[in-house]
Amino acid sequence: MTIHIGAEKGDIAETVLLPGDPYRAKWAAETFLDNPRMVNEVRGMLGFTGTWNGHPVTIQGSGMGMPSLSIYANELIRDYNAKTLIRIGSCGGMQPHVGIRDVILAMTASTLSTPSRGIFKELNFAPCADWGLLHAAFIAAEGKGTKTHVGGIYSSDVFYDERPDLNEQMTRHGILGVEMEAAELYNLAARHSVRALAVLTVSDHLQTGEALPAKDRERSFGDMVDIALTAAFS
Repeated sequence: MTIHIGAEKGDIAETVLLPGDPYRAKWAAETFLDNPRMVNEVRGMLGFTGTWNGHPVTIQGSGMGMPSLSIYANELIRDYNAKTLIRIGSCGGMQPHVGIRDVILAMTASTLSTPSRGIFKELNFAPCADWGLLHAAFIAAEGKGTKTHVGGIYSSDVFYDERPDLNEQMTRHGILGVEMEAAELYNLAARHSVRALAVLTVSDHLQTGEALPAKDRERSFGDMVDIALTAAFS
């Protein structure tokens, strides 16, 4: 066990999906995994392990924001030997051609700041996804007929953003969507030589003001989870 994860060593699979919401972790485990069992409930951050097509999989909530994600990813990698970590979550669309319910595969993740900034100091490190996972996820999405975009995203360290000028520049430079965790996940994956990817469902749009109704979210998020699982074992 670690400070934030109450699982025993053998309870966590080498492949871990990381939704921010612990209840989304519960929903995904019960919907997609065979014989899921709860392996963590410390601080209400639920984690479940089961199998998908015979492969062991853990789905562990990671909380909101990069500091929270960093805690869980660090412990999963360093203490539980996780080798593949895929963030599954929602994001805000930033380009006109990106629609509600579309899936974004984050090739890179730009950010103002991450918990790793103290390590990099003056270096502007460019965190990116694992190519094998990214490629496999794109093939899986195409096979499902899911409208999918591949490119850069922006990992914000605030939810209530008051920088319209920055959003304007992100859009101007082709950033597809905004979320709050992927950049630090990619930093940690690079540091520890593991695989990472963020598979994101567009739940709202910064330009149009559209938002996915709550009752439709689970159905739409299902594609994202299926793509992530398929990519992990391709």
